[in-house]
Amino acid sequence: MRKTITQQDNFGCSIACLASLLHFSYRKASRHFNKQRARNGGFYCKKVVEILRKYNKNFSSKYLTPRLRNKIYQNSTIVYIEKSKKYPAGHYLVRDKNMWMDPWINFQESHDIKKAKSGFRKRLPGRPIYAISSNKYFIQR
Repeated sequence: MRKTITQQDNFGCSIACLASLLHFSYRKASRHFNKQRARNGGFYCKKVVEILRKYNKNFSSKYLTPRLRNKIYQNSTIVYIEKSKKYPAGHYLVRDKNMWMDPWINFQESHDIKKAKSGFRKRLPGRPIYAISSNKYFIQR
């Protein structure tokens, strides 16, 4: 199993997932993102797909309809879970070796980014609403 990547910015979960997928460090992956947005806003799936394509990864993003929900369990799929009380800004996770790599797995215990830890979980901590994948069901035609 790959090692986990811990997010280093308040809204850097997409950066950590991208880093994991590309086998980059968080710092190297973060060069592709606006630092201010990583601290204060977060990123849309479109930006993550744009960067993956720069590295010749044929990925696309889709809103998860009920028909697509069961297609997210392919390794290397990044999901965005919807905003909730637990995750007020939503959250990105990436599938690896049949587990979900969570770049801030202890978010519920500490909202302090300096204490963030990453890890693997068996189940998603919320309802996925978008997926970024190379799965044939997600590739735009």
